[in-house]
Amino acid sequence: MPIAPPRRAAVAAACAAVTLLALTTGCSSDSGSKSSDAKNAKSGASPSTSSSGSTSPSTGGDAIPAGPGPQPAYTVQKQPDPGTCHYRYTTDKQPLPDPKCTPGATNPKVTQATLKTTICSSGYTKGIRPPVSITGREKTANAASYGYKGSLRDYEYDHLISLQLGGDPNDPRNLWVEPPSPGHKPDAGPNNPKDVVETKLKTAICSGKTDLVKAQQAIAHDWTTALKSLGLPEKAAGGEPTAVKDPDDG
Repeated sequence: MPIAPPRRAAVAAACAAVTLLALTTGCSSDSGSKSSDAKNAKSGASPSTSSSGSTSPSTGGDAIPAGPGPQPAYTVQKQPDPGTCHYRYTTDKQPLPDPKCTPGATNPKVTQATLKTTICSSGYTKGIRPPVSITGREKTANAASYGYKGSLRDYEYDHLISLQLGGDPNDPRNLWVEPPSPGHKPDAGPNNPKDVVETKLKTAICSGKTDLVKAQQAIAHDWTTALKSLGLPEKAAGGEPTAVKDPDDG
């Protein structure tokens, strides 16, 4: 039976409304899906996964890769290609490593739960230190990586995260040729105040004044600001102690 004109108009309006609703809903759904897909693709790995694939506790700071840890026998590790690493310097000319070449690496045996049997136990670092026969060859290659042209007598092959702070003993990501600090006398050997900072951090960790991971992150980020960033005193009462060569390094 033919539809009367008023009824025909009502039906057409209803169909148009249904079509508009379907189109609107469909667009919203597609947009949400695409947005979600893009967000997931951009986020990639879990926030607790480092670029090297190793995991590190999420503490609000940068994740530091875990190295292989102490070895029964060490082998010479390949260093970055010559000239590919570049020093950075603070405003007062203290040297910092290239974070792409030397981001730091931790010793997986050292955790907050194992402090008493590892870094807070006397003699621990001596038992895990690589021999000079290994580090001597590595430091020469690393000097080329950083383009260091100074006297070999005046540089220190430094663990960015020192052994006494739970740094990995021989991971190339944790070792760099550290140039002398300002005020250094040529051929007088290293004069790096970083060693004093490391000892203070280790004391703070073992006395419960700071957290292991936070200290590792602070020293890896910038050793010159590590104490201040953790709210620890930068100078001891009665004056600053004389910096001595860190037995962890050579």
